[in-house]
Amino acid sequence: VQLQASGGGLVQPGGSLKLSCEISGLSVRHYAVAWFRQVPGKEREGVSCIDAASRTDYVDSVKGRFTVSRDNNKKMSWLEMSRLRPEDTGVYYCAAELARCDHLLTLWVRPGSWGRGTLVTVSS
Repeated sequence: VQLQASGGGLVQPGGSLKLSCEISGLSVRHYAVAWFRQVPGKEREGVSCIDAASRTDYVDSVKGRFTVSRDNNKKMSWLEMSRLRPEDTGVYYCAAELARCDHLLTLWVRPGSWGRGTLVTVSS
């Protein structure tokens, strides 16, 4: 399995970014795709997830601001982030697992592969 997140960058508070996740090496249509972020010195945390039926789940801190989507034919997922806050800063990763989104977001099920993350910095 290979996962590659991209699209990060520096953005001012209140701004927007769209992250992309490219997935290869598996039949992604059967998998939940989850997004995580990590700040140095802190545990990696779940942010958003979209399951095989395209049901979505978000942690409370990003609800109403982030939107997760997927395209199984393209083997891609996207995380659209708006009204960004400084506390959204971190390295963002995507993961694909045969698991429930709530289990992934809480890391009750830890993804076996993380791939390369992308840095998002929200700062003025």
